[in-house]
Amino acid sequence: METGTQGETAPPEWVGLPGGLLSMRRLLLVIWTLLLTVATSVPLGLLVGPGWALLGAFWLGMLAWGWVMLGRNWRSWRYAERADDLLISRGVLWREQTVVPYGRMQLVEVTSGPLERRFGLSSVQLHTAAAATDAKIPGLVPAEAERLRDRLTELGEARSAGL
Repeated sequence: METGTQGETAPPEWVGLPGGLLSMRRLLLVIWTLLLTVATSVPLGLLVGPGWALLGAFWLGMLAWGWVMLGRNWRSWRYAERADDLLISRGVLWREQTVVPYGRMQLVEVTSGPLERRFGLSSVQLHTAAAATDAKIPGLVPAEAERLRDRLTELGEARSAGL
């Protein structure tokens, strides 16, 4: 652990997620809410009457609400590499902080689905002996995800060798 000049523990240096994850999630939100708006408005307008088609505007309200909520959720994600463990923090209403000791890591994976690849994103998945302490960091730039994977693997091997 790092210590300050008077023996105090220094706060961790938190790293936020890049903006590509927010862009991808907001694009998906726009696509789905527009599809739901059309799927609601057109049948109601044709079958019941034009006034009822306005109920499709509900989804546009959900789009505005979801846009704000996605931004708040994205800003809540962060991680910090410390001397002995990795901290992952997330959540707006219910804050969750996961501490993954390097010596307990069994597997570190970098994954990227088709949509993530389109946006130039990857996720780092950490597996430990206890499934409750498995953790994931989504939406990283591939180079950062690979750097983090290599560093965590190296630290995990060094810490587990002493067990």
